[in-house]
Amino acid sequence: MLQTALSTAPTTLLFAPCGNKLSPILFPKRRRSLTLLPRWHFNRTRPRPKPKPKPFSAVAATENGVFTSPEMAKSFDFTSEERIYNWWESQGYFRPNFDRGSVPFVISMPPPNVTGSLHMGHAMFVTLEDIMVRYHRMKGRPTLWLPGTDHAGIATQLVVERMLASEGIKRADLSRDEFTKHVWEWKEKYGGTITNQIRRLGASCDWTREHFTLDEQLSRAVIEAFVRLHEKGLIYQGSYMVNWSPSLQTAVSDLEVEYSEESGTLYYIKYRVAGGSRSDYLTIATTRPETLFGDVAIAVHPKDDRYSKYVGMMAIVPMTYGRHIPIISDRHVDKDFGTGVLKISPGHDHNDYLLARKLGLPILNIMNKDGTLNKVAGLYCGLDRFEARKKLWAELEETGLAVKQEAHTLRVPRSQRGGEIIEPLVSKQWFVTMEPLAEKALRAVERGELTIIPERFEKIYNHWLSNIKDWCISRQLWWGHRIPVWYIVGKDCEEEYIVARSADEALEKARAKYGNDVEIYQDPDVLDTWFSSALWPFSTLGWPDVSEEDFRRFYPTTMLETGHDILFFWVARMVMMGIEFTGTIPFSYVYLHGLIRDSQGRKMSKTLGNVIDPIDTIKDFGTDALRFTLALGTPGQDLNLSIERLTANKAFTNKLWNAGNFLLQNLPTRNDASAWKNILAYKFDSEESLIGIPLPERWVVSKLHLLIDMTTASYDKFFFGDVGRETYDFFWGDFADWYIEASKARLYNSRGHSDSSVAQAVLLYIFENILKLLHPFMPFVTEELWQALPQRKEALMVSHWPQTSLPRHANSIKKFENFQALTRAIRNARAEYSVEPGKRISASIVASEEVIQYISEEKEVLALLSRLDAQNVHFTNSPPGDAEQSVHLVAGEGLEAYLPLADMIDISAEVERLSRRLSKMQTEYDRLKARLSSPKFVEKAPEDVVHGVQEKAAEAEEKIILTKNRLALLKSSVLFTK
Repeated sequence: MLQTALSTAPTTLLFAPCGNKLSPILFPKRRRSLTLLPRWHFNRTRPRPKPKPKPFSAVAATENGVFTSPEMAKSFDFTSEERIYNWWESQGYFRPNFDRGSVPFVISMPPPNVTGSLHMGHAMFVTLEDIMVRYHRMKGRPTLWLPGTDHAGIATQLVVERMLASEGIKRADLSRDEFTKHVWEWKEKYGGTITNQIRRLGASCDWTREHFTLDEQLSRAVIEAFVRLHEKGLIYQGSYMVNWSPSLQTAVSDLEVEYSEESGTLYYIKYRVAGGSRSDYLTIATTRPETLFGDVAIAVHPKDDRYSKYVGMMAIVPMTYGRHIPIISDRHVDKDFGTGVLKISPGHDHNDYLLARKLGLPILNIMNKDGTLNKVAGLYCGLDRFEARKKLWAELEETGLAVKQEAHTLRVPRSQRGGEIIEPLVSKQWFVTMEPLAEKALRAVERGELTIIPERFEKIYNHWLSNIKDWCISRQLWWGHRIPVWYIVGKDCEEEYIVARSADEALEKARAKYGNDVEIYQDPDVLDTWFSSALWPFSTLGWPDVSEEDFRRFYPTTMLETGHDILFFWVARMVMMGIEFTGTIPFSYVYLHGLIRDSQGRKMSKTLGNVIDPIDTIKDFGTDALRFTLALGTPGQDLNLSIERLTANKAFTNKLWNAGNFLLQNLPTRNDASAWKNILAYKFDSEESLIGIPLPERWVVSKLHLLIDMTTASYDKFFFGDVGRETYDFFWGDFADWYIEASKARLYNSRGHSDSSVAQAVLLYIFENILKLLHPFMPFVTEELWQALPQRKEALMVSHWPQTSLPRHANSIKKFENFQALTRAIRNARAEYSVEPGKRISASIVASEEVIQYISEEKEVLALLSRLDAQNVHFTNSPPGDAEQSVHLVAGEGLEAYLPLADMIDISAEVERLSRRLSKMQTEYDRLKARLSSPKFVEKAPEDVVHGVQEKAAEAEEKIILTKNRLALLKSSVLFTK
């Protein structure tokens, strides 16, 4: 254990007695050799075998050179965070420990994309989840925070394709196996970046259980889930409208489509009425004229009198050699948009698709998978969709069918991964029937089996599940879980296919049905990445092997924490799949955090140049300051992050460090057995133990016990912002600004007496409990300080959480608040009269006998905090004889003070100074009144200018009155002394 050879000389003050600022500290430097642990060897791509957990033991960490004492450094060194983290992990602290409890607390980490690097959204979820895990670990629960990464099908394939393109290689030039080999090589080389950065945030995950969604175990779970759903008739194949990525040539999920407001054009086109005159036509406004080749009808509103005569007739689609489509009426047409005429292109618009299915209209596809037009577009066949748009419009103008163009703001669907414009397209895909799964997930919330925090998101959850659509789970990629479906060579693939758990099983089934000569081939598509993610809480614990020890011990999990923006796409799907495959909900709570925005509330983006990088932030401010800042938000609400907040919380880290320095400087040396016996004799867990200690100690211990109860309740309710603010206020306001300063009266004036040991005992008791309360938020600096304290037998992160329901004295809190009010009043008077900081003044304290009794007992503390001359502080129940020549202060009901003016200032000099000041103020006041007396100014000047002058005049008049009153008091004092 660290040798705490502590200085006992009261030569250096850590805290300025009257202020909130830390005063400079100069301590002698001591040399010490540090043996560093290996730096951040984190490149793990596959889970290692699970070692048998060893019991947490008392480790003299400081003797291994892992930690640095505040005696050795003036501030906390952020580079030591790496050593501390490696030490925690080497001791096995991140793994579940059943020695102190049996009911585990389990969180499955939302798996970040293997292609990713850390951003503030990751920093937010890591911070909040680590807070939960560290808190419950200290509460004695076996904790498992299970980490991992997602294979991120589209994102990863896109990254590797771009990498290969830079080398002159196209994916089309490679076989599937060759390409996936390149992806695995990339993953092994770069896939650990995000997990290394998550470690840098202090995440106390059990890395021995780390998973990847393409692990053998998780792949087995994915295939099993597909097979079971298909066997129940919940998976089917069909051609339906999907979001299509032309460059990747795959369907993409709704989550991977981002809509942006962009400047575009509204094109007005004439559709002639078949059989009518040249004046019989309908003008249609569209943002995508190239889709007219896929038009199957024109619709108008039934009550739109402009077009009622054409309903039931046929219109001619421009540039299609006279193709006719019906003109129909439908109440869903918006009469006020464009011309009130809607072209229905169900093969290329989600709304048109639904309308066509309702009305029984045909579906016409005009586009190839690469975004070029197909033969349905006639002469435009082979043109890119945007090239076709330009050419079509030019030719419409030539034929007189183009009416006009208008600027129009479009809501453009873009791929989240590649940035290209997504095309609505009808495509043959695999789907999951969601309605029967959604019903069970809805009931879980209705019955209270699943709690969503904050509660308002329950409505969004219920709305989405109540209006759920079938889920397109197939993707036309090479990277991902291959769909476990095999087709028969020579047979219709829509009618004849085999679902199996392996190729061998598929071949066996095929031979049984079609004979030994049958040939089969596997579906080329892969499953949506979200399909494997939906199984994450239980696939990572061993499912479908329900006898697996981790599954039996840790499932269902406790908490799912993530951003509110993926409530439907991930959270709800996990709930549905968990109930379907395990018979129970996969977690009891869902905690949804908000988005991180800049100081102005704007979304962070490279375009705006307002992105704050977490790793850079850690280098500048430390991990603890970043975590503390992020944790002060409110569940479900966006958080505005600013450099000012980070700077303030870095100062908080330094304040903790300096408090630890003060404490160590004022504790006995380790080998002073007698002194330590006196300190350790103090207990604070009973009413009797509090009665026997002085008022400041009773007050601060009582306040601490209240804080422990409040913060523990807030932790249990997941109100982390309240925990941070309450603990911050207590440490900075009550402990640092008041009790540490008050303790100096005992530490510096009562050496060797019981007053000294009680202050030392209370300082140590308060500080170690503050470290415990703050550890989940600020793990590094609190562990470093904890290890520097004497008598530490275990790591802070596995220490016991403070006991709740400890005694507190409400009466003592009230008494000390009176004491504080008196001190503040005296400090304010000193500041008002510009009394030199080092000057000691006299005071008469006037109060009832009861109040005098408890305040007079702490005369030394009052003198120290208020800079009074302790020999000339008098306590009385009536005003002193020199009250007329004193500053009279009312600190509270029945508590007053009189400060002799002669003690505070040079009265004659002050009279002269105030007289000069009064003359200047009177001159300025007269000038202002003269302006206001001028009718020319009042009538002609702007109203706000006149109002401003009136305010200045009123303020000047008030200052003159105050200055005159002070002069009168000073002059009377001068006369009295003469």
